[in-house]
Amino acid sequence: MTEIDRRSIARRTTARVAMAIAALALVGGLLAVASGSTPETIASFDASSATTTHAPTTTTAPTTTTTNTTIPTTTTTTTTTTTTLPRQVTQPIAPPPDPHGAENNPVLGRISIPKMGLDAELHDGIRLTTLDRGPGHWPGTAMPGQIGNVVVAGHRTSHGAEFRHLDSLDPGDDVVFTTDTGVHSYVVTGTQIVTPDAIWITNPSDPPTATLFACHPLGSTAQRIVVSLALAT
Repeated sequence: MTEIDRRSIARRTTARVAMAIAALALVGGLLAVASGSTPETIASFDASSATTTHAPTTTTAPTTTTTNTTIPTTTTTTTTTTTTLPRQVTQPIAPPPDPHGAENNPVLGRISIPKMGLDAELHDGIRLTTLDRGPGHWPGTAMPGQIGNVVVAGHRTSHGAEFRHLDSLDPGDDVVFTTDTGVHSYVVTGTQIVTPDAIWITNPSDPPTATLFACHPLGSTAQRIVVSLALAT
């Protein structure tokens, strides 16, 4: 073999070795690209993973403190006392349709009005046949001294005319009833003039009161004069 042939063979061999090395380098680059990292990056990542220690993480839950406060309960008991006042237990009868009719008019006692100079029998009834005998107590109204309204009627110009001077009475004047239950003193509280149909003057009352009435003015039946009384204390 000539020198020339040996050199040619050497050049061909060197060329083949170079091509093999280049091929190996090309394959390594392709592998690096496919993995997304260069060989240096992979080596660095692996080294970091081998030397890095992660400390455990401890989570502390917040502490809630609950304080129970007991508020004392006060119970207040209110006692209500209801006082029942005495009331009139009777009701006045309706005005009689026959004022001149007969009437059972027993004597209940006496009525005295010092200012008028009156001291007369007190009868039970309000028909004219009773009032002709003297002042009459309206049946069903309170009796003297009882709780309620004691209603008494009388004449002003006829027969005994016991109530002729009824208009002379002033607040504070005395009227005294005497019955089988005792002596009961009343005082005048006021006077008013009403129409003949003012039956409300006979209405019951809770306090002990009295009402005296008669025709008004003198000699006429057009109105009524009414004197109100209260039981003296």
